[in-house]
Amino acid sequence: MAETKREIERKYEATGDTGLPDLTRVPGVSSVVDDGVMELDAVYHDTPDLRLAADGVTLRRRTGGSDAGWHIKFPVAAGIRDEVRAPLSDTLPDELAELLRSRVRGAEIVPAVRLRSSRDVRRLLDADGTLLAELSVDTVHAERLPGGAEAAWTEIEVELADDADPAILDAIEKRLKKAGILPSEAPSKLARALAETTPPPELPGDGAGPHAAPATERETPSTPAERPGTAGAAVLAYVREQAEAIVALDPAVRRDLPDAVHQLRVACRRMRSAFKTYRKVLDRQVTDPVGEELKWLAGELGVARDQEVLDARLHARVADLPPALVLGPVEARLRRRDAALARNARHQALAALDSARHLTLLDTIDALLADPPLRKAARRDARPVLARAVRKDHARLGRRIEHALSLGPGHERDLALHEARKAAKRARYAADAARPALGKPAKRLSKRIKAVQSLLGEHQDSVVARAALREFGIMAHGVGESAFTWGLLYGREEAAADAAERELPELWARASAPKLTAALTS
Repeated sequence: MAETKREIERKYEATGDTGLPDLTRVPGVSSVVDDGVMELDAVYHDTPDLRLAADGVTLRRRTGGSDAGWHIKFPVAAGIRDEVRAPLSDTLPDELAELLRSRVRGAEIVPAVRLRSSRDVRRLLDADGTLLAELSVDTVHAERLPGGAEAAWTEIEVELADDADPAILDAIEKRLKKAGILPSEAPSKLARALAETTPPPELPGDGAGPHAAPATERETPSTPAERPGTAGAAVLAYVREQAEAIVALDPAVRRDLPDAVHQLRVACRRMRSAFKTYRKVLDRQVTDPVGEELKWLAGELGVARDQEVLDARLHARVADLPPALVLGPVEARLRRRDAALARNARHQALAALDSARHLTLLDTIDALLADPPLRKAARRDARPVLARAVRKDHARLGRRIEHALSLGPGHERDLALHEARKAAKRARYAADAARPALGKPAKRLSKRIKAVQSLLGEHQDSVVARAALREFGIMAHGVGESAFTWGLLYGREEAAADAAERELPELWARASAPKLTAALTS
């Protein structure tokens, strides 16, 4: 069974002659316990083209030490990684292989680097004997596999103990720097091993062949439409950002991390919206089929996300009621429904991620980015092209809101406001994609539209909640329970929806001020 550990550590340069300062002079450290030297032997695996390393992900099989086994490390932030561990075995456990699926896909996973380390460990304790951090001096020998170059170095690693205050790392670093020990430039041992065992690229005249292009030519974008400052470059950068998010969030959803499903759906929607908004830049004959697959994936994940939102809303509504108004087994019914629907929703989400259809989608997106279907407008300056597209989506949102507000209260208005909400998302995503090119005006517009989107989201959440509350009320009545609380909650949701509808005209007036869209091209 895999387990996860949050790893917060810092690395420092050292040599075999580097001496450690007195670490008991670090504020908060009362004693240092020498745990001796342990021998570690780790084989790092990757695809032949090093896809994992390119994303800062490491996969290793390590023997020696207290945590022998298979480890995957996912980057979280600078110096912070999540390490997922599985017991030692001859082959990669399936539960870890699944976490790599969006990156590896059909490629083979092979040994890439072997690292053998002699680790001299010291535990830093406070006055109560509580572990604050572990400091190790690692003498490392790296071997590129199979049978490649070798490298060796010494480094110092300081890892924060579980539940310890991260400020202790700053204090230790200050003490190390005072002793002349400086932070390492390499983010990990694997990164350093790859850098030091990779042969330099061949230059023209060094065996690269008569047709090899100069380095400056190889770095030039393949078409004028992809050069910096063009509409093509701007839109492709945004699409590429979403593609990277979709790949990175796949294992986060599998690990059931908070908000992972929502963020993956957002990345799918953002890419799909970009294809529609910037159809003058990217050919929709190519992007539309990709957009439909993104819609499918977001829909499969949507069951889980929608359930999360509804659960949180209903529980919060019940918690807000005075106990005297909660009649019958209200919380119990909510919990039973939550558990059953959550299991089904997660099963559906994982089935989608495990499907061949999902992997095909990822490959299709890669192919699109490798050979983008750029149109004539892609060669033009980004500012006017993107500004025109943003204004068009903004006007579309205005028409949707005007239509919804022209309808009387009821089902048709609810549907129209939901369509306006989707238009608000698209307009906001359009502005977000244009921010690198259009700057603060696009940021201001996005912020105003986000407020409209949030209000429309509140309205739609109320619509969904009322449908669920009606079902609960019918169920309670059918088994002889009081339906009073369900009806009361239904009424409160109606009031919340009415309040949102009353607030919408003023909020939209602030988001549709002419100066907002005019500033896009000023």
